[in-house]
Amino acid sequence: MNSSCDFCGKKIKEVKKIFSSENAHICDECICMCFNVLGKESFKEYKQQFQKGLNVPISIKEHLDDYVIGQDDAKKVLAVALYNHYKRIDKPMVKNVELEKSNIMLIGPTGSGKTLLAKSLAKIMDVPFAIADATALTEAGYVGEDVESILSRLLAAADFDIEKAKRGIVYIDEIDKIANKSESATSGRDVSGEGVQQGLLKILEGADVYVPVKGSRKNSSAETILFDTTHVLFICGGAFVGIRKDKEKDKSAVMGFLNENSKNEYYKEIESKELISFGLIPEFIGRIPVIAELNKLSKDDLVRVLKEPKNAIIKQYEILFELDGVELKFEDDALDEIAQIAVQKDVGARGLRGIIEKFMFPLQYIIPSDNKVQTCIITRDYIKGNSEVKLINIKQKVKRAKQVKYNEINK
Repeated sequence: MNSSCDFCGKKIKEVKKIFSSENAHICDECICMCFNVLGKESFKEYKQQFQKGLNVPISIKEHLDDYVIGQDDAKKVLAVALYNHYKRIDKPMVKNVELEKSNIMLIGPTGSGKTLLAKSLAKIMDVPFAIADATALTEAGYVGEDVESILSRLLAAADFDIEKAKRGIVYIDEIDKIANKSESATSGRDVSGEGVQQGLLKILEGADVYVPVKGSRKNSSAETILFDTTHVLFICGGAFVGIRKDKEKDKSAVMGFLNENSKNEYYKEIESKELISFGLIPEFIGRIPVIAELNKLSKDDLVRVLKEPKNAIIKQYEILFELDGVELKFEDDALDEIAQIAVQKDVGARGLRGIIEKFMFPLQYIIPSDNKVQTCIITRDYIKGNSEVKLINIKQKVKRAKQVKYNEINK
């Protein structure tokens, strides 16, 4: 046989194998080349279809910027982890290499944006999303919720579409509260600590779990469904207060003067061994390889939170007033004062709505009854309680309204 490849022209002696039909011949090298080309085309096609066109981590991070202010490092970590996770779902095995799941741990103070980041990830990826509170979970057989209840919520969020739920995202909040701290003064069995961590291991790693369709606990009469958690992305969040207690003491002991080595030691990333020392078991940490740290928001960050995100708080109030035919304006100084109050109270971004509501509630009570009001302006002096709110009436340019005091609506 003296065949040659019809594609590259190589003789049979120059290649390992030539495959022939009646009128055509192709060598093993050309077959491998064609296979690689098809693989690349398939991946390009996959990237184009990748959830809302977010085909690279940079695009995911840019979408997160629309919802979450600051935390750039954490957003980059999340973008890469999310991108890799959904690639893994589409191509779980490539060249005989199995791609393992990378769940995520978010560590940061209250109000720093942990829950919002998780919600935003689910929103931009258009997948079902469920939130669970780790403190409500208990070991099987005790009063409380089973770990499987987390998956019941995800199933409900997917309108009981099991295939859709299997690609969803679950956020488990207050994960630091189930740490098994040896210094705990409680006696008896810790049914919401290490036992819950053990119960979560299976679903975090990926397994077939019987999940109650309704309710939070399994029982003999409850309807259950088999749920494979292999492709569910789990994000755990916690404040982990005191995880670096010793370093904080060292930092305060030097009265604010840190040499370069001390700074590097204090500000280095939290490692798995620190989480284990805090009370999380090694098996649990091993199933959450991606750790992202969130910083405490500064006053400038809080001002940006108030006005920049797509669903910013002041934008929501502007819409509420617009529905009453009133234009609402916040002066920059007023936003700065609101942010300062949040800093003093140490409530983070989560507390901003409560602070604003305190000042907006009396206005929302009275202004809808006054058909003459065209514009309402929130000033720093109004926030500080030093003056009335500014109102612009339809027939007058500027008029100081009757001072709206909280006790007026309480009479």
